[in-house]
Amino acid sequence: MTATGSAPAAQASPAAREAVEVVALGESMVTFRPSVPGRLADVPSFDRGIGGAESNVVCGLAAAGHSTRWVSRVGADGFGDHLVEAIAAYGVDTGAVRRDPARPTGIYFRTAGDRAGDDHEVAYYRAGSAASAMSATNTDLDALRSGRILHLSGITAALSDDCLGLLRTAMGADGGPLVSFDVNHRPGLWSEPADARVLLDLARRAGLVFVGEDEAEDAFGITGGPDAIRAALPEPEILVVKRGADGAVAYEGTTRVEEPAPRVDVVAAVGAGDAFAAGFLSATLRGLPLADRLRHGHLWAAAALTVPGDLTAPPTRDHADRLTGLERPAWEKLHLGPGWTGTDSADEGHAEEERTP
Repeated sequence: MTATGSAPAAQASPAAREAVEVVALGESMVTFRPSVPGRLADVPSFDRGIGGAESNVVCGLAAAGHSTRWVSRVGADGFGDHLVEAIAAYGVDTGAVRRDPARPTGIYFRTAGDRAGDDHEVAYYRAGSAASAMSATNTDLDALRSGRILHLSGITAALSDDCLGLLRTAMGADGGPLVSFDVNHRPGLWSEPADARVLLDLARRAGLVFVGEDEAEDAFGITGGPDAIRAALPEPEILVVKRGADGAVAYEGTTRVEEPAPRVDVVAAVGAGDAFAAGFLSATLRGLPLADRLRHGHLWAAAALTVPGDLTAPPTRDHADRLTGLERPAWEKLHLGPGWTGTDSADEGHAEEERTP
């Protein structure tokens, strides 16, 4: 359907309210990745893909065999068609996605380099997008509450006041699913640094929170490491503090667990945070111990870091379980490179100089 079509926004189907393991709410955009390195001004062509923090999580979970649903709003245009079809192709239920005939689907272009590099460029075309018009009155709230876990991120809160209100409504349901909230602080989406402190209020409403040690300082002004972050965020039952290559720390009630990250030969530093969250949630759904949940998060993140795009298939469950079960000395010697998820070699991680194939 073209952007000039007059069809009304689709209503959620009865199937959209059937129970699933994980529901995610958030904007996804069509992404354009450069065919060659260089400035956006110099790149002659781009490859099309999809990108969205929340949809990335449920796509990864669906690829691992979990039942998932994505709730969002896209334009009644070709880019909206592509997003819905591409996400559904992972096995994600898209029946609760609404179509907006008046607003477009968001898109963005980026350069090939590391997002943390000074030469990295991103050009977003998302202002006034269909997803920015999501609200508690035009979103299927029954679909939001239909999972064991509802996964949200701070990106949605920055899109509009209506989107922020929707998050607060979704988080306020009594007896609802476990609310998983990835802070996902994006400075460029906030008009003033102080505005981002709304994310702290949202984090306090969630049962499970993912936050980077660096973004806790940038968004909340919290310094002093993971324990200081936990002291400032005692409300969530589970808090996961990500420390990049240094690993992650998780708190569940009064329990504190820290797990180092494996060494990774990074191909592209994109998608790791979403993959980590998906791996942790997958292990949570399976009732695994807190340390194992962290290790699964690290392994799923490593899968994303060793491919060029934002999305990749996670390691197989058997492979990840075997690696997760390594004794601490062997775990600390893991060295993962491109292609490591494609084999079940039995001798990974026994020496610092070896890579897990």
